[in-house]
Parts: sequence; structure tokens; C-alpha cells
Amino acid sequence: MLFQSDLFKSQTLVITGAGNGIGLDVLRAYENAGARIIAHLGRNPEYSKNVPTSVDTFIGDLTDREQQDAFCDFVKQRASCVDVLINNAGTMFGRYPAKSLTDEQYQQVVELNQSSVVRITRNMIPLLEQADSSAIINTVSISASTGGSPGSSIYSASKAFVSTYTKALARELAPVGIRANAISPGVINTDFHQRYSSAEKLAKTRTQIPLQRLGTPQDCTPAYLFFGSNELSGYITGQVLEINGGQY
Repeated sequence: MLFQSDLFKSQTLVITGAGNGIGLDVLRAYENAGARIIAHLGRNPEYSKNVPTSVDTFIGDLTDREQQDAFCDFVKQRASCVDVLINNAGTMFGRYPAKSLTDEQYQQVVELNQSSVVRITRNMIPLLEQADSSAIINTVSISASTGGSPGSSIYSASKAFVSTYTKALARELAPVGIRANAISPGVINTDFHQRYSSAEKLAKTRTQIPLQRLGTPQDCTPAYLFFGSNELSGYITGQVLEINGGQY
């Protein structure tokens, strides 16, 4: 979805997980709205082909603490002020039954979905404080509220952590002019569900959604622009916006 405007002209966006899916659509929308963008794309170098050449891109594995630190250093070398931070990187890695979940599987999911959000946010707060008004937007999931489906317990719990963390950030950072909100997508038709959900499961889920269709990245993107703009949402903080076609 393209938004041709100057809504974010002269502003800097830092975003993670922007190489495909929701993150990529959000990146393109902010770029078309005038933002300067510093983006972690993911682990796949091929993702660089998806983004405009004006974007400063970082390829790395955010399950690795050293790569998290490297991304933060990458941003600090390129920006003295950040207007919008979007923590979007996250995935399940697999469906892991609670009974057979290994420590390694647990750590991998938590490190990406939870710990990287905390570390990157901690590093970006001084840069966010330099803006006249700034915003943090965290991507969570409908499963943070519902518990998800079998095999996604730790993924769901990590997203619930980020939901609560967002609300706590909103209270703590309000005095320095930083708003914090989260966006909670439902079942969005991206590579995520192509990897972790069968066609039969998705077909059944579709019938349970009041709007009778799966979501798209384009259904989510306007909310990221809304929460990022002080002009549009300057009196909104500490909220989790559900985007799921009425499923929850």
C-alpha cells in the first residue's frame, strides 16, 4: 500500500523484520510518506532486493545478541535522532509441543521475540528522546490474547510479554515525550502462515473470521502510520490495536 504524503518528511524510522510481509509493506509506506529509514531486514541477504535503494539496510540474525548489538551500533552510526521505532522482527521457528519443547527451542523463540525487543528498545531510547515527540510501535499477535494454537505456546507467551512491556513503556516514557503502542495482527496471509499453518488449517480459520477472509499486510500498514504520527495519534499511548477481521 502506497501513501504519497509528507507525513513523515524529515523524520527517521528504525524498523526490524522489514524484509518481507507486514514489515516490508510498512517500510514502503513510510518511505512513500517521506521518512528516512534504517531497517533490519532479516537473515536473508536476498531481502535487500525488496527495498528502495534509499533505505539503510542491515542483514542479521536477531536471535544472536552480538547481532542485536551490531544493529544498534549500525543505527547509532547513522542517526542522532529517531522519531519512530518499530520492533517488528519475530517468528515461531516451528510448532513445538509443550511436552517436548527443548531448552534450545525455548531460548531461540524468546531471544528473538522478547529479548531483542527489550535490548533494541533500550538502545534506541536515548535517540528517541532527541525527537520533539517520538513513538515506539511493537508488533505482537492475536495469540498473545488467545494463547494461539497447539505448538505455539512459547511464541504466544513471548508476544504477551511484549504487549505488557509496551504498556509499561508507555507509562514510563510519557514524561519524556515518547509514546508506546502495539499492533496485534490476526491471521495475516504472509510467509509466516505458509510455513507454520497447513492449507486445511487456514481454510478452517477463514470460516471463523467474521469478515470471512484472511488479512493482508496492507490491512495492517495504516495502523503503523497512525501510531507513528504525533499529528494523528499524539494523545494515544499504551494501547494494543487488534487487527483480525473480528476474530477476537
